[in-house]
Order: sequence, then C-alpha cells, then structure tokens
Amino acid sequence: MVAGAAAGAWFGRSVEVIEPVGQIFIRLLMAAAIPLVFFNLLAGLTALTDLRTFGRLAGKIVAYYMLTTVLALIMGVVVMGVVQPGIGVQLTDPVSATVGDVPTIGSVLIDLVPTNVFAAFAEGKVAQIVVFAILLGISTLFLPEKSRDTLRSGYAIVAELFRKLVDIVLITAPVGIGALFAVTVGRYGAELFGPLAKFVGGTYAALIAMVVVYMILLRLLSSTTPWRFLRQTGALWATTTATSSSLASLSVSLEVAERMGLPRSVYSLTLPLGAQINKDGTSIMLTGILLFTAQAAGVGFSPGELVSILLVGLLLSEGSGGIPGGGLVVAFIFVKAFNLPLEIAGIVAGVYRLIDMGITTVNVMGDMVGTTIVAHSEAERTRGASA
Repeated sequence: MVAGAAAGAWFGRSVEVIEPVGQIFIRLLMAAAIPLVFFNLLAGLTALTDLRTFGRLAGKIVAYYMLTTVLALIMGVVVMGVVQPGIGVQLTDPVSATVGDVPTIGSVLIDLVPTNVFAAFAEGKVAQIVVFAILLGISTLFLPEKSRDTLRSGYAIVAELFRKLVDIVLITAPVGIGALFAVTVGRYGAELFGPLAKFVGGTYAALIAMVVVYMILLRLLSSTTPWRFLRQTGALWATTTATSSSLASLSVSLEVAERMGLPRSVYSLTLPLGAQINKDGTSIMLTGILLFTAQAAGVGFSPGELVSILLVGLLLSEGSGGIPGGGLVVAFIFVKAFNLPLEIAGIVAGVYRLIDMGITTVNVMGDMVGTTIVAHSEAERTRGASA
C-alpha cells in the first residue's frame, strides 16, 4: 500500500495503466466470495445441534447490528454538526432527480427472498443467497441421519475447497492491493487538498470514532484485546481499503475468521448477514452527506426531524444492498427524502472514492467485531453449561 501510494503520488494519473492488475485481483476475490459464503453457511448451519442454537445466534448478532447502526447514524450527525463542512459550499452541476425512493420495510423484506436462486448467484445478491442457504441448511437438519451426515460432510469439503481458492488468490494480494492504491492516489489525490478536504476529514473523524466504539465493545464484551484483534485482522483492512468492496472483502473476512479460530457455526452466519444488514460506515456517510447538504443550503433540523433522519437512515442502510449504483445513489435518495438540493450532494461524487475505502473498512470491521463478541458469548455459555 505504501509503495502504491508513493507511485500514485509520483506518476499521477499516468499510473492508471496498471489498473487492470488491481481489477483482476478484485474479480478473483469476488469469484470466490459467493460460493464460499454459500457453502460456509451450509457447513456451519448443519454443524449446529438444534435450531434453538441458530435462533440464539441470529438474535444476538441482529441485536448487535441494530445497535451499532444506530450509533453510527448518530456519530455522523454529531461529527458533521461540529465540523460543519457544508458552510460556504457553492452549487455544482445539476444531478438527475431520478434516483429512486426510500424503500419500505415491506420491500426490504421482499427483496431478501429470491424468486430465482440462480439469478441471485449470478447477480451477487448476498442477502438472497444467505436466506436460501439458511432454508437449505434447516431442511438438511430434518433429513434422516445418514443423508444429513453425508450432506454435512459434502458442504464442509466444498467450503474447504473455496477457502483454499482464497488462499491462492491472496498470494497475489500485495501486487493487487499496491496497484489499486496507486491508482486511487494518482486519480483522486489532488482532491484531498481541495475545498472538500473538510468533508473528507469530517467523515474520517466519524469513522475513526466508530472504530473506537468497536474497540471499547470488544474489550468489554469479549476476551480479545483491541491490539490482538487488529493484529490478527490486519490483512483484511488492507483489502477493504484497496478494494472498497464489501463483497470482494467478504471472502477474506471468512478466511481471517477461520485463522482467528472463531467457530464456523458463528462466523458463517454472522459475516454474510452483516455484509447485507450491518453497514455502519455507510450509515455515517448517509448522515454526513445529508448534514453537508443541509449546511450548504442553510437548512436546520429540529429534534423531531433528527429522529426521522435516524429512522430513514436505518432503513436505507439495511436495504441498500438491493439498490443499484452503490452508496452514492443511496445517499442521493436520502437527501431527496428530506427535500434538499441534489446539486449540492452531487459535489461529494468527486471525492466519494476517497471516503469509500474508509466506509468499507468500518462496514467490515463492525461485522468482525460482532462475530468475535458473539463467539465469545457462545463460548462462555458452553463453559457455564458444562460447569
């Protein structure tokens, strides 16, 4: 990453000639991600002793994800309220008003269920694949013992096969990550010193504050120290920073969880689920862009409107996986929902790649911390039961 950043700073936009190297690395990770998620989840679910264990795991991790998402939304509001990056910003070119609408709770729930599972695999719809894998795993538990054991063994073998594939892909990680970082710095580095530097700085201040929250939760609710956690997961943060892709990073997340010794029955559920419903970095970005736009437009929010911001932001972050065009489109929908000018929000498009790597890192870190906490909770429960 350091070598890539240096090359990007030295050669500028001409370094884009090596972009295919980084893109091939991302494609290889994404090719392994979907089947790895599917078979890891099946292997983990069929290793459970009963459905009550599954229900307990799901309840714990969903409660954690809801809590941290709300905290992230609040963090974005507070930090941007203090930094006030939108004051004095001038309008930019118009943005198309056709950006979609805020999804309803019903539409979010419906989008979780695939109508064609093969289409879900082809389109990389992680949420639908997770739901299908859960249903298939539960169905496996109801089969006769001989058939159940055969399938359980098969799921585990195929999951191991795709973990080996990820191991092979990660051999190329230093080259791929270096190339991606060089292109990012060469293409967008100048924006760091422009008028949007305050917005970028404010966003990263909120993201770093969220990381501090994670480390506090990790220390209070698990036996893992923050330093040990960051040391064990270091390769993952290099991947999230360079790829800015939660899906591409998911295969590395599963690999890192395996190396950390976390139970497959836990991480095979919590990490894919978190990739869809736990987007703390995205939540910070949503409220950050909203406050940035409001400040530039001279609009203030009442306490009641701030509550509405949190509720709509929570819904958008949970359902953003089904909205084409990525986080920036979701942000435009959020701005439009509060009748603020999209032209101002569009200014952020020029520096979105610079904050996207931080957003992705916090998204994935929230999943890893939650997985570690739930794994510790389950281990403590097992020890308590045996005692």
